[in-house]
Amino acid sequence: MIFIGNWTERKGKHEVAEMSRVKTGNKELRKVFAETLEELMRENKDVIYLEADLAGAIGTTGLFDSMPEQAFDMGIMEANMIGVGAGMSVKGKIPFMHSFGTFTSRRCADQTFLSGCYNHANIKIAGSDPGITAETNGGTHMPFEDMGIYRSFPGITILDVAEPRLLHEMLRSMAKEYGVMYIRFPRKGKTCYYEETQTFTIGKGVVVRDGEDVTVIASGIEVPEAILAAEELEEEGIRVRVVDMFTVKPLDEELVTACARETGAVVTAENHNKIGGLGSAVSEVLAENAAVPFRRVGVPDCFGEVGSLGFLSEKFGISKNHIKEAVREVLKKKQERTV
Repeated sequence: MIFIGNWTERKGKHEVAEMSRVKTGNKELRKVFAETLEELMRENKDVIYLEADLAGAIGTTGLFDSMPEQAFDMGIMEANMIGVGAGMSVKGKIPFMHSFGTFTSRRCADQTFLSGCYNHANIKIAGSDPGITAETNGGTHMPFEDMGIYRSFPGITILDVAEPRLLHEMLRSMAKEYGVMYIRFPRKGKTCYYEETQTFTIGKGVVVRDGEDVTVIASGIEVPEAILAAEELEEEGIRVRVVDMFTVKPLDEELVTACARETGAVVTAENHNKIGGLGSAVSEVLAENAAVPFRRVGVPDCFGEVGSLGFLSEKFGISKNHIKEAVREVLKKKQERTV
């Protein structure tokens, strides 16, 4: 059984609404990205779109014809794109800028730090194909470090999303909230696990499945993997709570602490290097507030390679099977503590 709902306290319990099982949506995330951007640009002429010569890959080619005064192809010059966007934001514009996640993080780090964060600019950076979702583009295009790079930047918001409804809502929220924001998402995914009526708040996680034995805090493509792992573990009598922690910074520390205290064991799952991402952020909170048995499911400290999503998921240790193994490990530690 999967549960969906914003996390709230009511009489000591988490309020969640029962939902259907994981299902496949009919829109790729890049289509959602393009349609939502067009929607935002039509609603507000100050919303600007800057692209680093990847409109064909991300599905936004039509925006340059339909909205020539709001959409600009900056060429293969990502760092310059960030600077231009920051300058536009000073004049009241709301620039959304896209490239592959490798380029919007590593290549643009200094510009994002100085022109963006240090300058208190209002820029929205979209990095597509994070981690293994780069697939056949290989190691040069496979960002396992993008969240780690940006987490130390003061004031930045970091979002890890891989669900159509969530992407749509986060893009709309990004347009409304001021500040430097980085969102990572796969172009080709379309796994749905939220209803069209679901609402989200940046900085607040969502309990997508309830359980009492262990909590799995996941983000991006690891959320459906965690849900599948939890369903299979339930057959073994293990009740797993799954949290979609789509905001990696600022982290929902209240929810992390509550889940740790209530279930007594925590696993994180992310499509990112174990160093510097969601697992690191959660471990910091647990160390200071609720030390419980804890394991990180994430990519080891290495570079990417060419392969299919399924192959790479197993190769780099972030499949549902690896989540199940980590759950069993922390549950064993938890049981040893009670003996």
